[in-house]
Amino acid sequence: MKIAERTKEAGYRRIRQSFFGPESFLQRQFWPARVAFVTAGLAIALLLGALFFRYGLKLYDDWRQTHLLREAASMLHQGRSSEATQTARELLAQHPNSLPALYVLAEAVEKQNLEEAISWREQIARLRPKDPDSQLNLISAALRFGKLDLARKTLDQIAASDRDRAAFHVVAGWLACAEGNFAEQEEQFAAAVKKEPKNDLYQFNLAALQIHSSDAQKKATARENLERLSKLASYRSGALRALLNDAVARNDLSAGDNFAQQLQMSQEVTFGDYLLCLNFYRKLDEKKFHLLLERVKPFAAKNPSDLASLMEWMNRNGLTGEAVKWIEKLPAEKLTAPPAAVAVADAYANAKNWMRLKRWTRKGMWGEADYLRLAYQAIATRQSRQDGADTEFHALWRAAEQSTHDQPERVLVLARLVSKWNLEKESEQLWLRVAEDPPMRREALDALRRLYREHNDTEKLYDVLQRLHDSSPNEAPITADLARLGLNLERNVERSHELAKEAHDRAPNEVNCAVTYAFSLYRLGRNAEAIATIQGLPADQLRDPHAAVYAALLLADASEIDAAKDYMAAEDDEIYPEEKVVLEEAKAKIVRVSAAPSPAVSPVFVQPSPMPATSPR
Repeated sequence: MKIAERTKEAGYRRIRQSFFGPESFLQRQFWPARVAFVTAGLAIALLLGALFFRYGLKLYDDWRQTHLLREAASMLHQGRSSEATQTARELLAQHPNSLPALYVLAEAVEKQNLEEAISWREQIARLRPKDPDSQLNLISAALRFGKLDLARKTLDQIAASDRDRAAFHVVAGWLACAEGNFAEQEEQFAAAVKKEPKNDLYQFNLAALQIHSSDAQKKATARENLERLSKLASYRSGALRALLNDAVARNDLSAGDNFAQQLQMSQEVTFGDYLLCLNFYRKLDEKKFHLLLERVKPFAAKNPSDLASLMEWMNRNGLTGEAVKWIEKLPAEKLTAPPAAVAVADAYANAKNWMRLKRWTRKGMWGEADYLRLAYQAIATRQSRQDGADTEFHALWRAAEQSTHDQPERVLVLARLVSKWNLEKESEQLWLRVAEDPPMRREALDALRRLYREHNDTEKLYDVLQRLHDSSPNEAPITADLARLGLNLERNVERSHELAKEAHDRAPNEVNCAVTYAFSLYRLGRNAEAIATIQGLPADQLRDPHAAVYAALLLADASEIDAAKDYMAAEDDEIYPEEKVVLEEAKAKIVRVSAAPSPAVSPVFVQPSPMPATSPR
């Protein structure tokens, strides 16, 4: 039985082998290929999955970036600058070089008047170095926050091919204004108008500047444009202010009355405009002016800022006596805090009532303006000239300086105050500090220039002129002054000759530039060219004492003795020490030429006019 079963099982095995034997064989033969195929399939699937995942993430990231940008732009449009800033920062954290995010962030912080706008504009300019608009936006931001050095550096880097655009000329004009170079400002604004003559903003900028011009034609054109712009809402108040100032300066009472009435009816009228109208009515009718002033006083007393403004205006316009009488009638609580307290102190100082000023500044605390309380108290102490006044003055003045906490604006106010009261040592120290701050540098350097010139401290004066030239290199009169003083002091002689030519090339008809260049040519031995340089100048301009000595030297060298003597009529006390040296040189030449045989015919030179000498430059 068992043998039969085994035989049967063996038969079944043979049958299975006959049917399934080839399949098993194939499976054994193709198994490695199937594994490779499956592995390859899985790898492709994983790769595709990774690609789809990565692409999906990128799509999401792009969508999110676009969404955030739209949100930030919408917030900015709605005036929600802080929220727009936060959203743009979030986006920028993930995409540091996102130009759209940088643009939103720059505009948002500019609307909040934050200085960090400069850094965002710098990043945009770095990412778009060949885009002039990005560079101009950076300059505008730098000007807005007083970074004049950065503004000048960026402007100088703009390609020459991008400089012939109205936008460039406007920005260059505002930089020139910040540097105190008003001649270049006018030149740049005029170029912008020439490029876009229908742009009312450009027309207004130029007209508001040229209304003060000494050129009658420019002044008339400016007046015409301002009258047209006064009919436009956007420029109405600004144009009327400029026209009223001009009318007051010209004593055109009829026009002034018209502009004053229009300005007072303007919706944008300010208290400052009422003060401007007071300027006019003071010229129009003294009686009417005092009636108007008495009507303005109660109105001003309602607001501390307006009250201080009116008192300051009265102090500046010779009405200190009236201001002091008014102070006596005002409630004490309206006067004890700044800004009114400062205006009261200034009134007592102008009235030279030093004892009253000392009493006023001894009491109370003026908060952030307490440094001015100490300063006025120090001035009152110095001016009273009592025993021990010097010691008390120095102690008070040190306290006032320390109270500025190195804040440039406060230092500037102190510098103006001590300059007004002729405290020269303190004035110099303060102006030197102010000169380190770019937005205030020009005023400080101009003040130091006047101080050093007054005391004929020519070495310090040369250094100040050098700093002025560095900060405003295109200002021809400053360049000429620096060159001429350098030649006289024999400092940087080669560079001084170069500067003299630069100044003349830029402003050949400006008497200071022409005379300086002629003096440079003379020192170089090019005497005929020196004479020709000033030959075309109006003779009355050469009558200025500071120009006449150089004209005398050149004429004496050309053997034009009579004309030279005529120009030497400038009095010695009106010229500077270095110019007296030039004058002595001219006198020595006249003596030598007079003792020599008659010279050959010399170049024809314009004879001086009989007009009196002008005041020193």
